[in-house]
Amino acid sequence: MNTPISGNFKPYIEGLIEQKRSIGYPYDTSARKLKTFEVFCMNNYPNETVLSKEIAMQWAEKRQDEHVNGLQRRITPIRQLAKYMNSIGIVAYIIPPGIPGKLIRYVPHIFTDQELRAFFAELDKCAVSPYSPARHLVIPVFFRVLYCCGLRSSEARLLKVEDVDLENGKLTIRQSKGNKDRNVMLSDEVLNLCRIYHSKVSRIFPDHVGFFPNQCGKYYNDGMIDYWFHLFWEKTGITNFSSGNPPRVHDFRHTFAVKRLNLWVQEGKDLNAYLPYLSMYLGHAHLTETDYYLHFVPEFFPLFKEKTLEKCTNLIPEVKYEA
Repeated sequence: MNTPISGNFKPYIEGLIEQKRSIGYPYDTSARKLKTFEVFCMNNYPNETVLSKEIAMQWAEKRQDEHVNGLQRRITPIRQLAKYMNSIGIVAYIIPPGIPGKLIRYVPHIFTDQELRAFFAELDKCAVSPYSPARHLVIPVFFRVLYCCGLRSSEARLLKVEDVDLENGKLTIRQSKGNKDRNVMLSDEVLNLCRIYHSKVSRIFPDHVGFFPNQCGKYYNDGMIDYWFHLFWEKTGITNFSSGNPPRVHDFRHTFAVKRLNLWVQEGKDLNAYLPYLSMYLGHAHLTETDYYLHFVPEFFPLFKEKTLEKCTNLIPEVKYEA
């Protein structure tokens, strides 16, 4: 974590984070939740050295307008912290597993072609910023790379110049989910776009570190990416959604996966053979993570209703086809 931890639970929080990362988990999001919890304890229980039921259950109270799934994400790291403390001989209260109750299944927004055209048209109108001289170049290309390559927002945001091979059209995604590296190939159209973009940005920031540089030539934070998305999405004027919940940045990745699966069905491809390729491309640790997208395809592409797919639990990763 970038922000240092302080407070009475500091050694246990640092110990849990170190343990999780030592076995291969990035644990960044949970680490931020733990830091927020420590601030909560310092403000409300500054002299308390025991993770008591009172502290844990006050933390577990649902906040106004908080989504039940968000509450679950907030509770889980604290439950893990208590379990870790107990494992090293420190008594701590573990939030019961029945809290917060049944989670709500999230249905992602799958962008239509019309929505994508409208959104990218607004991006192309991005004005020059006096505070971030390359912003008008970064924003249109960032979201196109995000969508066309099916990347996680952090994967695109943290790309270094050296990670983008503009000669061979290859992105090197480093230490992503599961602390694994992978390569992502660019289409000819996206590669050409990135070459033109990089040439223009390099005139502004000759020594930029980030491929999508902020005003210092480094990286934008995830909050800024989310801000940009909502800023330009609102400019489209689209309020009636054809599918799922209101769109988010991560839904570009969902859309990439679902549209790719739909295209393979239209082409008559055997999804049992092709699904492992999509899994590797997306950087999934298990095929079940990719199989998740099959549950959404029938809701948005009627063609799937006419097809019978085999269960994907026994997919063989070695296939004879090329995607």
